[in-house]
Amino acid sequence: MTETVNADPAELAKFSDLAHRWWDPDSEFRPLHQINPLRLDWINSHLPLDGKRVLDIGCGGGILSDSMARKGAEVLGIDLSAKALKVAQLHALEAGTTNVQYREVSAEALAAEQPGSFDVVTCMEMLEHVPDPASIVRSCAALAKPGGWVFFSTINRNPKAFLFAIVGAEYVLNLLPRGTHEYLKFVRPSELAGYCRGAGLDLVHTRGMEYNPLTRRYWLSGDTSVNYLLATRKA
Repeated sequence: MTETVNADPAELAKFSDLAHRWWDPDSEFRPLHQINPLRLDWINSHLPLDGKRVLDIGCGGGILSDSMARKGAEVLGIDLSAKALKVAQLHALEAGTTNVQYREVSAEALAAEQPGSFDVVTCMEMLEHVPDPASIVRSCAALAKPGGWVFFSTINRNPKAFLFAIVGAEYVLNLLPRGTHEYLKFVRPSELAGYCRGAGLDLVHTRGMEYNPLTRRYWLSGDTSVNYLLATRKA
């Protein structure tokens, strides 16, 4: 029986076309480079990554995967963009990062193959790009060890998020290419919390992420109205 892949071909093509620019901090991926230290420190504040087995779902060119490996974790990054994965593999080779590996496999397929295998699962800036985010959340939960941590970050769905994440980021400030996001794919915190509870994940911590276009600085806050992060733990 043919596996139904939980991915939008247009989304994959969009990021594959930009794959060669993943590690250029002045490219379309500049926001990911800017927020990565925040994401990394936030994850590491919940548990030290050193020595942990970590899975990064939707790893793209490996920005977060590589930084978690540099914290001492054994990292597996997975994605469905072969071009992005080749960029990630090349960067790891050039940087000499030996404790990170990459695979072209879906979260659902890996969950069937390696259930309960990871101390930490990350799914950052991905849920808003897939047709069925609840399926991804279930796979994240299945892949985590009992007591393991699962971290998400995504974008809220409300008028402010539309104004900031699409109109502002893509059309006014040109932080992202136009068409990067689709409003109807955004995920409300209440929806994500429901997916998590249904998958057996306990909610631990929620944080918002804000951006000042004048200083070009990101920071974590209590405002989850646009970008937000969610820390969960498998029961």
